[in-house]
Amino acid sequence: MNSSKSKETKEVSLSRLYLLRALYLLVVVGLGIVQWPEVIAKAVDPEKSWELMDGVVACMLTSFSLLSVLGFRYPLQMLPLLLWELLWKLIWLIVVALPLWTAGQMDESTWETASSCLLVVIFPFIIPWRYVFANYVKKRSERWR
Repeated sequence: MNSSKSKETKEVSLSRLYLLRALYLLVVVGLGIVQWPEVIAKAVDPEKSWELMDGVVACMLTSFSLLSVLGFRYPLQMLPLLLWELLWKLIWLIVVALPLWTAGQMDESTWETASSCLLVVIFPFIIPWRYVFANYVKKRSERWR
């Protein structure tokens, strides 16, 4: 095994790697239960139409679940996937849900989406932030030329 590779994985404890794998598995199972039946049903019966954004969201979430399978095997290499999920949900909660909530204008659909997005609160406790900082902030970028 490459010494730099083993040094990288030593920075993150085995228990943290298992927590990351559990998080990826949660994503795979959760979206597998919710999104995959919808996507398969649409693929089998193309006569059933989707609203544009419903189709976009369903396909993005389905691809997220597929990529999370790789995260189960390579939890550190797939961290950008979890960071993306954390960021888009936080942005949505702050920019969309919070103003509606403070104005008392949350409808049932928005509450449902906000509830789903609130699962993201566990992410910061599982993501190995020292590793993220060392490998995505401090580390020299790949060459440009």
